[in-house]
Amino acid sequence: MSRVGKMPIAIPSGVTVDVINDVVVAKGPKGEVSQAITDGISIDITDGVLTVNRPSESKQHRALHGLYRALINNMLVGVSQGHNVRQELIGVGYKVSNEGNRVEFVLGYSHKIMLEIPKEIKVITETLKGQPPAIMMECADKQLLGQIAAKIRSFRKPEPYKGKGIRFAGEVLRKKAGKSAAKK
Repeated sequence: MSRVGKMPIAIPSGVTVDVINDVVVAKGPKGEVSQAITDGISIDITDGVLTVNRPSESKQHRALHGLYRALINNMLVGVSQGHNVRQELIGVGYKVSNEGNRVEFVLGYSHKIMLEIPKEIKVITETLKGQPPAIMMECADKQLLGQIAAKIRSFRKPEPYKGKGIRFAGEVLRKKAGKSAAKK
């Protein structure tokens, strides 16, 4: 049996979980998130504990068992605590600012990049002296948050020689030596 799939999920206080027509809906203080479940996978809720069950030992059901357990756990964490992402802009002249959910990037191109963030995501930008500009995002939906963070990173991926670009806070890059190392 799947190690991830067989673990029960404790439902946090203040969170309600409903299963309606193969759709799991979680509501909590940080918002509401839903996830469709494939036929065959069943959800049992008893005494504040949620378990995910599979009907057979087929390869497809074994694969989906752990997947749906992880997705539902992420939903419950998101609606109770929220998910956070912090990204930093490393490079001379790189800037970020926002007005509501419209974010404007200056990344060394001939033009500014404007991005409209979905309303489910709360966005904060900061520029502190001596630190690189940063963008912080918070959302109950981990999938949506990761997708938007990947889109932002794709505007200017960190390059391997100087490390300039948009990176996640705490991310460690492997840098290449460059041409001068080959001449010795």
